[in-house]
Amino acid sequence: MVELTHDEYTELMKNQKPKNIIKRLDLSLSPSEKEGLRVGIKSNGKPYSVREHRGSWIMPVVWKKFYDNLKGKKAIKTFDALINTGARINEIRHIEERDIDEERNTLTLRVTKTKARKGETKGKPRTIPISSAFAKRLRKYFREMPTGSKLGILSTPGANMALKKGLVNVGIDDPYMYSIHNVRKSHGNYLKILGNLGIMKVDAMEICLRLEHDYNTFLSNYGSSGVMSSEDVQTAKMILGDLYS
Repeated sequence: MVELTHDEYTELMKNQKPKNIIKRLDLSLSPSEKEGLRVGIKSNGKPYSVREHRGSWIMPVVWKKFYDNLKGKKAIKTFDALINTGARINEIRHIEERDIDEERNTLTLRVTKTKARKGETKGKPRTIPISSAFAKRLRKYFREMPTGSKLGILSTPGANMALKKGLVNVGIDDPYMYSIHNVRKSHGNYLKILGNLGIMKVDAMEICLRLEHDYNTFLSNYGSSGVMSSEDVQTAKMILGDLYS
């Protein structure tokens, strides 16, 4: 039994197909661990990676540096929508102009997660508040696109890659601890902390409804206001604007 380090695994993935790797090395590969990431090759020859936990979130000051360095309209739209809604990327992907109510500052997510264990065959649409500034940016994005278009964001792998590369560029040493799911966690933590401090009028139940969480998930994944610096608090307020103000 031979284990690969993350660096060895990455190097092999660059120029080799998984089946060729196994044939050439004649190895049975088990998961390896580094920087919070478990990587390996399945019995069918396909590579996989799994993070040790999904609870990490990005501090507001770090997020602003990351976002300010983004290049390309798709990347900007993707991460603008993710951090301002806390929605899943597949929910964001299906947004249309008709889903925005700029008068009420709300957004309807029509395609949502299907919860098979609850007997659902289709996810239930939900409408969430958004900031007035984000509502205007959404309208602007759609004005630049053909009528009837979806928002036009990065693919899920592309968004994950952009996030990791961007975090490295702003000094994060362990980018493998983060995926686009952690942007959702970041949004929820910003809301919880700003709510705790009385800066926003939002409570735990509202955050659960917004993110489609149960209360136990909320308790186990969202942090204390004491983990943010005063600069982080002000930056979080700037990012989310007048949402729940």
